[in-house]
Amino acid sequence: MKVAISCDHAAFRLKEAIRAHLEERGIPYHDFGIYAAGEKRDYPYASLYACQAVQSGDCDFAIVMCGTGVGVSMAANKMAGIRAACCSDYFSAKYTRAHNDANVLCMGERVVGEGLAIELADVFLSTPFEGGRHARRVGQIADLERGELAPETK
Repeated sequence: MKVAISCDHAAFRLKEAIRAHLEERGIPYHDFGIYAAGEKRDYPYASLYACQAVQSGDCDFAIVMCGTGVGVSMAANKMAGIRAACCSDYFSAKYTRAHNDANVLCMGERVVGEGLAIELADVFLSTPFEGGRHARRVGQIADLERGELAPETK
């Protein structure tokens, strides 16, 4: 497993905490920046670089961060094949992997502290997709992305 990490200027400290935790656990990662406090970056670029690594297969997952997690989530979900979830609680981080096969975790530095963010990253990265009945729904998301989701039949 390899993880892409990235942030805008509002989440540099949180990204650094996640980076250090991945390093401590021996989880390979690619850091797409920013690389210094005070460096500026708009949140769509934080999503772009990390999600491109997921799209290409260079990374299996991405963790992207901004002030709230919402901006990076909105930007990430515009990219083909990306299923990004903005999470600030354990249950959501676990079940977005188990049921939605999310491949990008989005978090906000102004919303979650470092300890919780590390917990969310751990459960997100360690929870497998359950498949089964959930695979059909994930397929529907892909169909929707391609503009091919057929109307429901009752």
